Amino acid sequence: MARFEKVVICGVGLIGGSFALALKAAGLVGEVVGLGRRSETLEDALHLGIIDRIGADWSDALNDADMVFLGMPVGQMEAVLLSMVPYLSDHTLITDGGSTKTDVVASARAALGARIGQFVPGHPIAGAERSGPSAAQPELFQGRRVVLTPLAENSPACVDRVRVAWEACGAQVCNLTPERHDRTFAAVSHLPHLLAYALVHEIADRENADQLFSFAASGFRDFTRIASSHPEMWRDICLANRPALLAELDAYLTQLLRIRVLLASSDGPGLEILFDTARKARDAWFGGQGVTSEE
Repeated sequence: MARFEKVVICGVGLIGGSFALALKAAGLVGEVVGLGRRSETLEDALHLGIIDRIGADWSDALNDADMVFLGMPVGQMEAVLLSMVPYLSDHTLITDGGSTKTDVVASARAALGARIGQFVPGHPIAGAERSGPSAAQPELFQGRRVVLTPLAENSPACVDRVRVAWEACGAQVCNLTPERHDRTFAAVSHLPHLLAYALVHEIADRENADQLFSFAASGFRDFTRIASSHPEMWRDICLANRPALLAELDAYLTQLLRIRVLLASSDGPGLEILFDTARKARDAWFGGQGVTSEE
């Protein structure tokens, strides 16, 4: 397994920081250089041993770099790529951890031009509600899936190099097209985050919000856990994947209206059938482990 002598992490938060720590734990990297918007975040990452030094600028960071990992919100990708491309060597691979791919690929094409073959888009399915360098952990990707969305311009060797890096982190790597990726994650990731934010916001807007929150138990806590996720990151994800997310939101609104009709008409058997179908589907996905709520 060939080492990366130098890896640049731009955005040393949960995902970028964990990627660096996992590569270090696997013995797959020599030096890790950090870049980012906030000096205090970079200092934290340095203190925590996530990075070995802070890059002065792109010229310094990219000198002899084997790989760059982009760990910032997807809305910042194009500007970051534009700023780095003048200093990019032919042998330097670029990958990312963005939760949307169609927009990121478009940004990469606009910024990199003829160098687009050096960019292998990726998405580790290993997020958490915590963010920042202190949330990073080397085992974050163990047994988790990482989706690569290779481009026609990527050589097999470049894709394999990125795949090897993720597998060394303990991840299970699969491929999707950018379009299929975005439709899939609109349904199973982006919509749940939107719903969690919406529910907490609706409760927080009520006059008796403090009382309601004081009685909320594990059901509310588990359903809304992801509403503690990074607001800027999820703003960018929702806007970037807007068409697919709107389609999923419309489908969910239809389902809510169906439930409302059942409830308004006191249709107990109909509600039970719907609940039972949902429970069986979730248990099959979750490995058949039943869950009992205390509420």
